[in-house]
Amino acid sequence: MHAGTPVTSPDNPRLKAALALLASSRERAKRGLVVLEGAHLVDSYRSRYGAPETLIVTAEAAARADISSLVAALPPSRTVVVPARLIADHVSVPADVGVLAVVPTLPAATAGFPPLTLLLEDVQDPGNVGTILRSAAAAGVDQVLLSTGCARAWSPKALRAAQGAQFQLAVVEDVDLVAWSTAFRAQRGRVVALAVRDGVSLYDEELTGPLALAVGNEGAGLSAALLAAAERAVTIPMATGNESLNAAAAAAVALFEARRQRTRR
Repeated sequence: MHAGTPVTSPDNPRLKAALALLASSRERAKRGLVVLEGAHLVDSYRSRYGAPETLIVTAEAAARADISSLVAALPPSRTVVVPARLIADHVSVPADVGVLAVVPTLPAATAGFPPLTLLLEDVQDPGNVGTILRSAAAAGVDQVLLSTGCARAWSPKALRAAQGAQFQLAVVEDVDLVAWSTAFRAQRGRVVALAVRDGVSLYDEELTGPLALAVGNEGAGLSAALLAAAERAVTIPMATGNESLNAAAAAAVALFEARRQRTRR
């Protein structure tokens, strides 16, 4: 393993910059950078996009095979080695995760009209947002549009839950979903809203062709305005005595039903 720069002071500029990114969504937006936590996520980014700008490794974990291989693949000048105590109070996972990487966010995407779009309206939990993005990438979604009220897709918790899905999808935040849905339908696309109850069965609905699937807030579901903008509301059939699924679980069920229909031929 190539040696990185040993750091023992919390005032080290590169360490301070990384911790500021972890703490502030405004700082992440201003600098166009995010912090990845954990060897798997960092390696997924590196294999797809190349070396991160800075790799921060804890001294306690530096000898681990998964981390030493990451360090060996980078120029020593990009690696900082710190005691775990310097990051313990800042990371969203235990400090023994062992590695952080500062990487640029992807250029801001523009909301277009591809074959398969996922609409997220006011999903509050960044862990749910990340989990949904991970399912969306696996199901072959082309783009994900998030309303202004959604948790941020590039927050540390969302990045951790998505395991790098943000780097596989076109993710557009702060979208007026009602206006986009109206424009999409004018282009002969279909908007299908996932409703807790009173929709047609998900499994009876045609989910092929140009499609947008709308998923709402964990507690309140979709707004009346977005439901009205959709062509159809669908509901996931469940066993008696069960009222609803977690937003991330419901999104995964609907997305993979869409994928099943779209690939069955």
